[in-house]
This record gives sequence, C-alpha cells and structure tokens, in this order.
Amino acid sequence: MITVYILRTSANTLYVGQTNNMEKRLREHRSKKKRAAKYTKSFDSITLVYQEQFPSRGEALKREYRLKQLTHAQKETVIGSKIGFH
Repeated sequence: MITVYILRTSANTLYVGQTNNMEKRLREHRSKKKRAAKYTKSFDSITLVYQEQFPSRGEALKREYRLKQLTHAQKETVIGSKIGFH
C-alpha cells in the first residue's frame, strides 16, 4: 500500500507527499537529514494531519498531484473532512 499524506509545518504551511512506509518517512522528515524533503527541513516541527492509502503507486501519484493543485483553504477542507485518515 502507498500512503498519500499531508503534513502541517510549524508555520502552518502544508506539505503533500507519498510513501510506502509512513513511519520511516515521518522520521526522515523530522530528522532534517539528507532524506528529508528540502521544504520540511527548515521548520521546527511537522505534524501528520491527513493520510490516505492506495493499492498502487500510480493511483497514489495521481491523488498526490490533485492534492498539490489545491489551495491552502481547499487542503484544509480535505484535512477537516478526515476522509481517508487511517
């Protein structure tokens, strides 16, 4: 299973990503090391606020792309719905 997720940064910005190992990816984001996303390295903290599971990488990439196209307010609506949060 592939997870598409949204992180909230300490500056209240939202980061969308996808992974096949959510626990490991969160550790990488929080470690601020090489494997962390360049964007999330500059924030004091990040919090997982939304996640959705997909059976294939292709489906996950399509959903990630759609989420990235949303405005901040639209992403907040998705997060507020908690649909897909497992």
